[in-house]
Amino acid sequence: MMPPPFTHRYARVLIIAGSDSGGGAGIQADLKAVSALGAYGMTAITALTAQNTLGVRAIHGVPPAMLRAQIDAVAEDIGADAVKIGMLHAPEIVHAVAAALDAHRLAPVVLDPVMISTSGSRLLEPDAVQALVGELFPRALLVTPNLDEAAFLTGRSLVSTDDMAGAADELLARGAPAVLIKGGHLPGDEVADLLAWADGRRLWLRAPRIASANTHGTGCTLSSAIAARLALGDALEDAVRAAHAYVRLALAAGAAVRTGAGGGPLNHTAAPERMRLLPL
Repeated sequence: MMPPPFTHRYARVLIIAGSDSGGGAGIQADLKAVSALGAYGMTAITALTAQNTLGVRAIHGVPPAMLRAQIDAVAEDIGADAVKIGMLHAPEIVHAVAAALDAHRLAPVVLDPVMISTSGSRLLEPDAVQALVGELFPRALLVTPNLDEAAFLTGRSLVSTDDMAGAADELLARGAPAVLIKGGHLPGDEVADLLAWADGRRLWLRAPRIASANTHGTGCTLSSAIAARLALGDALEDAVRAAHAYVRLALAAGAAVRTGAGGGPLNHTAAPERMRLLPL
């Protein structure tokens, strides 16, 4: 019996990031988020981490040639409708990713500049920061720093929404076409995130704070959800709004669940969508 002819494909997201052995962040959270939104996730692992809900114990970097081989293998056969970039711990890894993006014309790119884990462990070598900004900001459609990462990148203290707006302007001036600064680390009962474009447009996403100790992997989840929605055909603003709503749902659904002795993960599959089929 002959198989039926191919008529559809999946919305494909290539995730370039580090692995979290605890399953709450990194590649593991990325894949869960992409799948929950009905897209197909593929991976190029930049580093292995030994971590759990209490923190990061060790990091083992993947050689740049092996990282490039992973990206080449996926891009040359399956292809990608969007790319999410997470943990890039060393400058040579940044160089390898930038070269691969150009070689395969991979876009759109969501760049999550992962620098410090939720538990406070540093995940990016100091000399990799300049490479990250210079080589990947201009190649990204969107850069998604949290408050601490935006403060580190701009060298300024961010203690208010006005500070967030100033930091967004500075990051845009350094080559990012659009930035999403996540304000969850500011105090208060309301959380405000700022989506800003280089053309001057601004969008504030404001919502009541969800009380939860389980926030490990929130940034990874958000950036991957945005990439999934872009792969499915959303415009950037629509993708950010949909991803924002998904993360809030996952936070609320996981708030009362204990996983480990520290900050646990979100509930990524609280309301999963069926895999979306796109015409060939």
